[in-house]
Amino acid sequence: MNQKVFKDAKSALTGVKDNMTILVGGFGLCGIPENLIVALKETGVKNLTCVSNNAGVDDFGLGLLLQTKQIKKMISSYVGENATFEKQFLSGELEVELCPQGTLAERLRAGGAGIPAFFTPTGVGTLVAQGKEVRNIDGRDYVLEKAIKGDFALVRAWKGDKFGNLIYRKTARNFNPMAATAGKITVAEVEELVEIGDLDPDQIHTPGVFVQRIFKAPSLEKRIEQRTVRKN
Repeated sequence: MNQKVFKDAKSALTGVKDNMTILVGGFGLCGIPENLIVALKETGVKNLTCVSNNAGVDDFGLGLLLQTKQIKKMISSYVGENATFEKQFLSGELEVELCPQGTLAERLRAGGAGIPAFFTPTGVGTLVAQGKEVRNIDGRDYVLEKAIKGDFALVRAWKGDKFGNLIYRKTARNFNPMAATAGKITVAEVEELVEIGDLDPDQIHTPGVFVQRIFKAPSLEKRIEQRTVRKN
């Protein structure tokens, strides 16, 4: 079991290479594998295809990999908070595939479940459906979306045990469970790493069978993407 436990993010990323597809959990800056993203930047690998709900902000999250131009393609739902992303996309340096948020979640889930593709009504009649099969089922049009799988999946959880069982905390769960199932090698950074048997089996969100590597991550700065306060 302890073969799954690594000392830090750098060692847990052994085997990452150029041109790989990397799945990244998180939503905005919530629940992102921040230590793994920093370690991925430090590896210097390039021409990555990154699949994530969004690309972080300019100086945090996947925005760090955009700064160093290590990402050649992003598959995302929302990219509105990243000026670097916008600049690289408009200049043609970055390839972008925009995907409706629910569809992205289901494409990841399907990848982890061994389902090659599925039909959804979301995006029918829009640019999202261009070049894809559209089929009428029971009087309604549906577009065919292919599953997503990755060479590595990088996720963050609140608690994990040495077998890789994971528990997420509140909204930090977001895309992490889906990403965790769809990677050939899934790496989890956790705030608390406990012994096998310490977690309540009924509370586990991602079973350890999906996780190949795990480490206890140091806490970085708690970032807030959009700070909104009330007037006195």
